[in-house]
Amino acid sequence: MKKVLSFFLIVFIAVFFYSCKKNKIKTIPKPKKQETKIEKVQEEVPKLKVEKLSEEEIFNKKSIEELNKEQVLKIVFFDFDKANIRDDMIPVIEENADWLKKHPTVKILIEGHCDERGTVEYNLALGEKRAKAVKEYLISSGVSPGIITIISYGKSKPLDPAHNEAAWSKNRRAELKIIEK
Repeated sequence: MKKVLSFFLIVFIAVFFYSCKKNKIKTIPKPKKQETKIEKVQEEVPKLKVEKLSEEEIFNKKSIEELNKEQVLKIVFFDFDKANIRDDMIPVIEENADWLKKHPTVKILIEGHCDERGTVEYNLALGEKRAKAVKEYLISSGVSPGIITIISYGKSKPLDPAHNEAAWSKNRRAELKIIEK
């Protein structure tokens, strides 16, 4: 009987362990990721022809207002109570002369300006002297005198309305304005 009991005990233990055995869950294998191939498609973009305009064509396309706003003709500044051309302004006037010689159809107005100090009459006379000085220098540089008109505004049109030396130095000037193309 001991043998039978031992046998049943062994069978019982075996069945017990077999029934307690972990059940494996079947997993469904994940599908393999498909590699997507991205092809680079290059479309040819039509190249735009950019015509390079000559300086004359650019000049012809711009209005007088645009040219004056761009200040193609530079301002000439003066010392206090003086109408003679300063040494540092000679290259500016020569640059203006070169531009005017390249554009011989242009007519200009040279405006003489002063700072606020002095009487109205004195500043009108000084502004005229400044405009004449610039005109004479342009003519001596080969610019036709027939394209130049002058006017003096004296102190009536300040570039900078402040009341200090920095403003006054800006107001002592001759401005070259294009009046006809």
